[in-house]
Amino acid sequence: MAGPGGSGAPIGAGALAGGARSKVAPSVDFDHSCSDSVEYLTLNFGPFETVHRWRRLPPCDEFVGARRSKHTVVAYKDAIYVFGGDNGKTMLNDLLRFDVKDCSWCRAFTTGTPPAPRYHHSAVVYGSSMFVFGGYTGDIYSNSNLKNKNDLFEYKFATGQWTEWKIEGRLPVARSAHGATVYSDKLWIFAGYDGNARLNDMWTIGLQDRELTCWEEVAQSGEIPPSCCNFPAAVCRDRMFVFSGQSGAKITNNLFQFEFKDKTWTRIPTEHLLRGSPPPPQRRYGHTMVAFDRHLYVFGGAADNTLPNELHCYDVDFQTWEVIQPSSDSEVGGAETPERASASEEAPALGSEERGACKKSRDVFGLDFGSTTARQPTLPASELPSGRLFHAAAVISDAMYIFGGTVDNNIRSGEMYRFQFSCYPKCTLHEDYGRLWESRQFCDVEFVLGEKEECVQGHVAIVTARSRWLRRKIVQAREWLTQKLEEEAALVPRESPAGAAGGARPPLLRVAIREAEAQPFEVLMQFLYTDKIKYPRKGHVEDVLLIMDVYKLALSFQLRRLEQLCRQYIEASVDLQNVLVVCESAARLQLGQLKEHCLNFVVKESHFNQVIMMKEFEHLSSPLIVEIVRRKQQPPPRAPSDQPVDIGTSLIQDMKAYLEGAGAEFCDITLLLDGHPRPAHKAILAARSSYFEAMFRSFMPEDGQVNISIGEMVPSRQAFESMLRYIYYGEVNMPPEDSLYLFAAPYYYGFYNNRLQAYCKQNLEMNVTVQNVLQILEAADKTQALDMKRHCLHIIVHQFTKVRALPPVPPTHLQDIASTGLQAALAAHVEPAAAARHHRLSGLPHL
Repeated sequence: MAGPGGSGAPIGAGALAGGARSKVAPSVDFDHSCSDSVEYLTLNFGPFETVHRWRRLPPCDEFVGARRSKHTVVAYKDAIYVFGGDNGKTMLNDLLRFDVKDCSWCRAFTTGTPPAPRYHHSAVVYGSSMFVFGGYTGDIYSNSNLKNKNDLFEYKFATGQWTEWKIEGRLPVARSAHGATVYSDKLWIFAGYDGNARLNDMWTIGLQDRELTCWEEVAQSGEIPPSCCNFPAAVCRDRMFVFSGQSGAKITNNLFQFEFKDKTWTRIPTEHLLRGSPPPPQRRYGHTMVAFDRHLYVFGGAADNTLPNELHCYDVDFQTWEVIQPSSDSEVGGAETPERASASEEAPALGSEERGACKKSRDVFGLDFGSTTARQPTLPASELPSGRLFHAAAVISDAMYIFGGTVDNNIRSGEMYRFQFSCYPKCTLHEDYGRLWESRQFCDVEFVLGEKEECVQGHVAIVTARSRWLRRKIVQAREWLTQKLEEEAALVPRESPAGAAGGARPPLLRVAIREAEAQPFEVLMQFLYTDKIKYPRKGHVEDVLLIMDVYKLALSFQLRRLEQLCRQYIEASVDLQNVLVVCESAARLQLGQLKEHCLNFVVKESHFNQVIMMKEFEHLSSPLIVEIVRRKQQPPPRAPSDQPVDIGTSLIQDMKAYLEGAGAEFCDITLLLDGHPRPAHKAILAARSSYFEAMFRSFMPEDGQVNISIGEMVPSRQAFESMLRYIYYGEVNMPPEDSLYLFAAPYYYGFYNNRLQAYCKQNLEMNVTVQNVLQILEAADKTQALDMKRHCLHIIVHQFTKVRALPPVPPTHLQDIASTGLQAALAAHVEPAAAARHHRLSGLPHL
């Protein structure tokens, strides 16, 4: 797609992905044939849809189809298909089609006998067909002939043919309000309601050949979800996920995952979610959940008698929840999609809030590559969907579509909404530092622990960035070692250089910590590198006691974040079998808050009689028994729980501060950029870059200095600082001109995925404006980014008056460009009749 001035065509042989463009951040492959791969960068200059924007699309007219809820929605190619549901009076079995490109509704062509009118059925797409299973049928107006079904129908999109599959052998019990997914050429059915009770069984059937297939009941294992109905199911990362739903008195907001390969269920833990961080959504039913990339998106439903309309997002890789904040143009009426600076009109640079309020610690950025028409029509007062339940959702390309549902006052909806996803390669910062910890490469400090003097090695840079207490210990050890070496040097003749060979690694700095044992200290070190701990088996006494020892260290070392993680794990692990052991250990270690939690657990009405009858109770210390009895007789007043919780600083925050000066005294390598020195830290560079890892492992320069370039090109100092921010703490926000310099950096320095490259491409495509076009033109010429150079020239030509009026920019390489051909390039870029107007190029600032 050409940009506003037709400058979006692929430039140069070997353009990435053959010149094809994706609406969402593409998987940008490295061009291994050329290190200076910016020359082959193909750009698309818009227009674009704002990431995280809700848009209200044309509703379904009554003459096409009724407003409804309890229906299904599936996506096939560029269309949404809506089947069944109820309109509040009767059940439906019509099939509607919404074209997402034309934003138009129609009745889908059908032939054959369709399924009977129904709701709370399921529908999935396999190949070029839609499969409808089960549901509730009958006459809801007269309340007659109401029953659940277990029939299976196929609808062929190409021919419009409805066909019922007649299956021999055992069948699943008839049901409605169940979950259904497709995986490995099979339809999988889970749980639901059979008219008398909720279910939690699972069935599967092959969809390749209806003549040879049959239903099979799946032998599930693991933490099987409770019997439930009115929940969504979605497949992500080769696993099926189900969230919340109606399960009687056991209703929770648990998220479960099902491994298809070994048929095992696992409850996704929430103990790792810090207090103060986004919690999981409230328990609910009648909601939707769809999968996109590595995320699950939960919307709507009935949550404790409310109809929330927040969009919750779960990151499958990082196991974290967040509430997606809609873009500002989701809420403001009459807004139009902004265009980038083009031939006819200037567009202001987008601020961070306009780009979707990017959070540095999240893997979500403000703008994405979804393309729409250049201008949107005037919008209604709010683009945000209201809260609703029993709606349906599907994903096409990079967007989610939500249709229908029951809104306030039991009214059925015929509205269609579109939500624009964002998708970028995930941040590998925590994984990279974790890999450094596991490998134990480039260790420069050795901690001597406890009375046994067990040794654990680590890296000064990571430890001093994360823990002030350990930093003081390391500084003291360094001062002692320096003093010792000075004393020894005074005794050694000057002509004897202490046998130090050039390039030899210095000995490990030894730091004694008598109050720590090796096993809990290693768990603590794992946290310093990754911001998380690998939770042991929940509830096992030995494992809980280990985390209690880690908690004791976290208190001593003043690691607030680790304190919270340990407390939450221990409190979630306390049960009738281990509460007395944990309570006694908490009393011995003087962990007051954990002891209080255990005492309150013991004196609960449902627990007390069982606990005091245990043999372990007889062996408790007398003071603890007395305290339990007194607590039961006279519970203490409950302290207010609305106090703010200090969750400490994150890995990202600490590494940011370390780069900005907190780590200056621990630098051990000097990076030279065009002769200018920049001190840095070997361990951090090696953790994030395979280039530096290989250098420091095999041919570390003797003088401790490394020249910096990206292929044959030396980046600007500003771009180099942007690269260091990415290396140290994963920052990707930067001026567009920096992105031109750094686009090839992931290839050259061997970063562990193409996240930086994808962000650079997005930044270049979306943020070129009149205000920064000269700086970007300079970077484009220096890096030979031909696509961007043409685009900048096009903007300068058509926005000449505005560019000429800009304040002078500092003299740069841009002067050389002007004197050696920029004028000719500009003149060649305009219509011959208008060329004379652009001969006044001397008016450009410093051109």
